[in-house]
Amino acid sequence: MTDPTLLGSLDGQQYLVHRPASHVATFYAAEQATMRKSLPSSITHPNTGHVTLRGFYEPSRVHELKSTLEAWAKRQEPIEVRVDRVDGFPTPFQVLIARLQRSDSLIDAYSSLTTRLDDADFCRIGELPLEEWVFHLSLIYCNSLSEADWRKTHTENQRKVEDHPHEILTQAEFVWYENGVERAEVLPFGGPAPQTF
Repeated sequence: MTDPTLLGSLDGQQYLVHRPASHVATFYAAEQATMRKSLPSSITHPNTGHVTLRGFYEPSRVHELKSTLEAWAKRQEPIEVRVDRVDGFPTPFQVLIARLQRSDSLIDAYSSLTTRLDDADFCRIGELPLEEWVFHLSLIYCNSLSEADWRKTHTENQRKVEDHPHEILTQAEFVWYENGVERAEVLPFGGPAPQTF
């Protein structure tokens, strides 16, 4: 993130994310660029595509949280991400997203992370049960649009993505925000090599 308002709103928070770097990343960049051409320039968006697995609020325990997530990553197998459709989260969120298929490896990663975190007392924010969690990459934040304009924008952009761009992820990123600055550290996966998906 580079927008000062967004950075300020995230201060003290931490996230575990995946940043696609191949086919999904290419799809993401092209899709976001197309959307931005038809929306007001004031609309905000992530600078890079990322799949959020968890959010936290632990400003005084950043290093302890990072150690816990590193231990999880060392046992984590590679994860398949595959784009299913362009969709959106409704009002009041109003976010256009690239919705991902619920691959076995993505579900297993979320579940194993839940098990690891259940043994700790970290403050988790925005967490939902696995059956309610939508795996996605946020494309555009449309919360500044009126509800009517949002409905129109969502209708115009939602669709099935027929070629399902996909890739295998072999690392996560631990991202934290402090004093208006985004910081990140790569957490390589240490599980077995990927199978054929």
